[in-house]
Amino acid sequence: MTVDPSLHLVPLIVGACVAGFVQGLSGFAFSLVALSFWAWSLPPTLAGPLAAFCSLVGQLLALRAARRAAPLDRLAPFVLCGLVGVPVGVWILRYLDPVWFRAGIGAILVIYCTVLLLAARLPRIQHGGRTADGIVGFVGGVMGGIGGLVGVAPTLWCTLRGWDKDTQRAVMQIFFIVMHTLTVTLYAVHGVITVQTLHVFAIAVPSMIVPTLIGAWAYRFLSDHAFRRMVLALLACSGVTLLVGTVPELLVR
Repeated sequence: MTVDPSLHLVPLIVGACVAGFVQGLSGFAFSLVALSFWAWSLPPTLAGPLAAFCSLVGQLLALRAARRAAPLDRLAPFVLCGLVGVPVGVWILRYLDPVWFRAGIGAILVIYCTVLLLAARLPRIQHGGRTADGIVGFVGGVMGGIGGLVGVAPTLWCTLRGWDKDTQRAVMQIFFIVMHTLTVTLYAVHGVITVQTLHVFAIAVPSMIVPTLIGAWAYRFLSDHAFRRMVLALLACSGVTLLVGTVPELLVR
């Protein structure tokens, strides 16, 4: 069945604008924010590729917001292990119920991130070194292959590492660009991106450009403390979004 994108212009454009601003400000969360608008009006065959492509565009647009270059020693474990994790996640997807997976991740994010937000001080993880960073990058890749949640684990990990906002943003932006490029490439290879998908791209991408740049500009005025709190709040809200989207599916089974 062919879906006419013009029938869903309002949620398509509003979702792109809101998600673009959030990504420009925080450096992540485009897909989770956008899909809270698009999941109700676009089929998954359009919403998934659209979210991945717009996430990639948003990261490239906001790249200048990173106030320093990504240190290679911190970036490499995430990227190299994440690239291995994506195909593993795609393989696991054959045997795992993606609805239960998203619901479980949503519940963990809501509980864990809410507890951290209420804590007087955030815990700091100082052990594990680059090996632990690589494991988290691998987990992010696996989660991306299973359900498009590539940024959840690495973003939370960097926050608990206590990195300053510029270091975290520089590392995570390059990581996301690589992961999203791989995802879009796989979509194209497997024929998921069609003429209709390109039509929707042509509507959503122009809508997100200005909000993304505004968010990237506003990022400069956030302190490290405010940035960490914002990241945790967005992750908690992302968990709520995942639960809202999956619980109705589970109830009808």
